[in-house]
Amino acid sequence: MKKLLIVYSVLIGLFILYLYNSNIIESTSNHWETQGLQGEITDKYVMVTFQSGMDYWKSSLKGFEDAASALNVSVEYRGAANYDIQEQIIVLEQVIAKKPAGIALSAIDPYELTDTINKAIHAGVPVVLFDSGASESKAYSFLGTNNYNAGVTAAHEMANLVNEEGEVAVITLPNQLNHQERTQGFKETIHNTYPKMTIVAIEDGKGDRLNSKDVTHELVEEYPNLAGIFATEANGGVGVGEAVRLDKKVGEVQIIGFDTDKGTLDMVDEGIISATLAQGTWNMGYWSLLFLFHLQNDLTEPQILPTRDSAPLPVYVDTGVTLVTKENVDFYFAD
Repeated sequence: MKKLLIVYSVLIGLFILYLYNSNIIESTSNHWETQGLQGEITDKYVMVTFQSGMDYWKSSLKGFEDAASALNVSVEYRGAANYDIQEQIIVLEQVIAKKPAGIALSAIDPYELTDTINKAIHAGVPVVLFDSGASESKAYSFLGTNNYNAGVTAAHEMANLVNEEGEVAVITLPNQLNHQERTQGFKETIHNTYPKMTIVAIEDGKGDRLNSKDVTHELVEEYPNLAGIFATEANGGVGVGEAVRLDKKVGEVQIIGFDTDKGTLDMVDEGIISATLAQGTWNMGYWSLLFLFHLQNDLTEPQILPTRDSAPLPVYVDTGVTLVTKENVDFYFAD
């Protein structure tokens, strides 16, 4: 009788263990189906940029925050205050040390941050890049504008504005990958498609309004027949506009800017800047957090991609550009 009781006890125990394990497995496997994509409010994802006070980042951060609200996770915004590589590296190191759930980074330099990005990956912190990439790093994805194509778009619009002839110039950030690509797209399109147009100068605006203004004054003086300037970033576009207004060249020197900060939009509305390129910045922030969430929670499946043997998520996502002119500028002003 004792042996029979022992056997029954063992069988009952095994049955209870089976039910417990089955319930745990079912609960785990159905978590996303029953709860939706919901994380924990204690999971913190961090966005890291440079020149952190710029209006430009507001839309990306809004997308990041909107995704966090939908997923029930927390976010934090950090950034180098200045356009300084070492400062951004220090900020990124500090963020990595806190072991966040993931980092969305806009890299000030395509190469100098590579080791620090890889350090985060090795520490188990997923990193995706947005707006400005670092292609040799081990970051999982880059979400941003196809900057070469944006430069192509700017070149065609400039050609339209100057009737496909004349001298034009570029004011850019020569050491930053996204600006290199914009410049390259603009330069090659002018060279290959518009034989009566000449790019007479490509200058460093240092991402600064005053510096870009000074550079423009010099260009107008050196090239009195200058017909147009393409500024590859927002601060530069406003600086170019101020210089052209002071030099009384509005209408003579066509300006194409980049982004939709209020200063740029005001100048488009006034007719000082002829056009600007609006990036999908909200998309950059929103999808960066979605990607990080999937990486952190192992919700991805390896896929074969043209630019990498395999990757858990798309290596590159083009978030698009739109040409903004006086005709549609009202749509881009904040309500």
